[in-house]
Amino acid sequence: MTTGEESAVEGPDEHLPADVDAVREALVAWYEDDHRAFPWRETDDPYEILVSEVMSQQTQLGRVAEAWEAFLERWPTVADLAAADRAEVVAFWTDHSLGYNNRAKYLHEAARQVRDDHGGTFPRDPAALSELMGVGPYTANAVASFAFNNGDAVVDTNVKRVLYRAFEVPDDDEAFEAVARALVPAGESRVWNNAVMELGGVACEKTPACDEAGCPWREWCHAYGTGDFTAPDVPTQPEFEGSRRQMRGRVVSVLTEYDELPLDELGPRVRVDYAPDGTYGREWLGDLLADLADDGLVDVEQRDGDTVARLRR
Repeated sequence: MTTGEESAVEGPDEHLPADVDAVREALVAWYEDDHRAFPWRETDDPYEILVSEVMSQQTQLGRVAEAWEAFLERWPTVADLAAADRAEVVAFWTDHSLGYNNRAKYLHEAARQVRDDHGGTFPRDPAALSELMGVGPYTANAVASFAFNNGDAVVDTNVKRVLYRAFEVPDDDEAFEAVARALVPAGESRVWNNAVMELGGVACEKTPACDEAGCPWREWCHAYGTGDFTAPDVPTQPEFEGSRRQMRGRVVSVLTEYDELPLDELGPRVRVDYAPDGTYGREWLGDLLADLADDGLVDVEQRDGDTVARLRR
């Protein structure tokens, strides 16, 4: 491991804003205010959650719900699944196009382990859950979090994308894990992991929807501030050059350097073709600043006949 990698892993705080509590509170409030409704989010049954996690590994969540409900109707408890014929479980998997059949075999074997080795009761911590067939660290943390509120950070591709964009976390698995763990509020892994995964699935997809989804991290987000929305799974940023998103980022960058500027001094630093009365002039820039003010990023005021913009502190 290089020195840079050691720094990223051993010092996750260097990637986080100073007020981590505000970051946490903003995300949880956003999630609790409104989020996608999936039936497995309404249960804390570890068996039902394990089934949803295994099904979701290769299938879009919107398609999983129907299969999940049908599976639980057929095998309502872990004991029912453990007693089932494995061929029937595999056939169900195939009929519902749920990906590799070995996932069905592993799920069936895990159910038998719970029955035979744990007296029919699921273990509660990630380490013990990881001993079940086919249950890796990600799934173990997910089940521990969502069933028992007893997990660590759940880090999938969506979460990595969020951390890379928001906090400039290097594209390194250990760095992602370290920062993700540092963010999890003590004793709140259930709501936190749901919330950060929702952020990646709704606001911070490959094509971001920051404003449309009301992303709660815009105030701190490096990508939102700079307009660079590349990520490990998003190698290029389509239709970015000249976009409104790019111009927003330039405004924030300029005001970060100059603190505050009148419109006619800010404008040329944002666009080289800025002309006070032109297409890209005061009206255009005022519009951009109004958006940023609505998002709580800048303040705009009239002073001695000039419109002055500054970063909100």
